[in-house]
Amino acid sequence: MSEFNLIKQPIAAELKTFEAQFRLSMKTDVRLLDKVMSYIVKRKGKQVRPMFVLYAAKICGGITDASYRGASLVELLHTATLVHDDVVDDSDQRRGFFSINALWKNKIAVLVGDFLLAKGLLLAVNNDDFRMLKLVSNAVQEMSEGELLQIEKARRLNITEEIYFEVIRKKTASLIASCCAVGAASAGADEIAVENMRKFGELIGTVFQLKDDLLDFAENTGKPTGIDIKEKKMTLPVIYLLNNSDRSTRSLIINTIKRHSDDKKRVGELVKMIMQGGGVEYTQTRMKQLKNEALQLLHTFPEIEARQMLERLTNFVMERNK
Repeated sequence: MSEFNLIKQPIAAELKTFEAQFRLSMKTDVRLLDKVMSYIVKRKGKQVRPMFVLYAAKICGGITDASYRGASLVELLHTATLVHDDVVDDSDQRRGFFSINALWKNKIAVLVGDFLLAKGLLLAVNNDDFRMLKLVSNAVQEMSEGELLQIEKARRLNITEEIYFEVIRKKTASLIASCCAVGAASAGADEIAVENMRKFGELIGTVFQLKDDLLDFAENTGKPTGIDIKEKKMTLPVIYLLNNSDRSTRSLIINTIKRHSDDKKRVGELVKMIMQGGGVEYTQTRMKQLKNEALQLLHTFPEIEARQMLERLTNFVMERNK
């Protein structure tokens, strides 16, 4: 059994309960909409977000009915943002499957995203889960702000390291942060515990993004390197090289990303420059620092199986190769 499946095993039954409740929360009498909802449910991923919710709840007192609703709330609002993102990005695929807009066109995809958002809001409001709704709504707001901040800065490729971390904190880390906070809140934890769990999730979400940055330079994954550069994405290894290069080298880097991102040779040369210039090593160091900060926070909670599983999940996020 893989390490990830071993981490899931202690809450396998709870994840099945969550799945059943999540499917129920997406029910509709509109035939077309029901068809789209069934397609979304069948494409479910590894269930990392529900795992964070449920394990956080276990650490903070135990899984309750509110925990399942909290996991469903996160999934509904997150799925709504993904459906809308695919429309914005004009993307035909997500995780190897056709996107909603590819199969049913943009108009239906936007309406489906709106429906999922409304379903999430109603799930929380109808059960008086206002504390959890506030936590998840804050995350959705930050994800939108992060995307817009990235668009604003990417036009000039002038993202500093400080701005980069602000972008990924909002765009990526806020979602995992909300999962952990919602799990703690669903178990009736006090504000200090909820905030510690939220911060733990934020750090893990940041580690996750830094690992994604590093995978663009990994040569043993079977995937081509430099994909982020070809897509003109500013990642931490690139930013580090820019900040530690002379003016002519900086101009070369920016010129390659802006005007020659489809030139395989130029991109390959830039990948080598980043690896030799310490960008990868620096990112690895920052990632380890953030992971250690996350584990320090986690260790403020009781030493039970759920904490051990979250620690293993933290290591899995950092050591994955895809």
